[in-house]
Amino acid sequence: MALKKSQKSLKKWTKQKRRTASGKKSSKTGEVYAPSKTIARLKSTAAGKKKLAAANRKKRAATKKGKQHARHGLHKGKKR
Repeated sequence: MALKKSQKSLKKWTKQKRRTASGKKSSKTGEVYAPSKTIARLKSTAAGKKKLAAANRKKRAATKKGKQHARHGLHKGKKR
């Protein structure tokens, strides 16, 4: 039986090694939860560190407002 598009997306998402930049729980730190490769790429440059810090600020602000999801912009321009 073939998987639906949403099922394929979820399967791909679960195969990715996702984490926060600090490696701690997002619920404790308020950091964005992203693939390890993305975090490593962002942490390797000064511009990437700024982008990651901005995303974390947006995530914390959204969480403080009681929102489950935050539009932090790390995935902007990527095909999803």
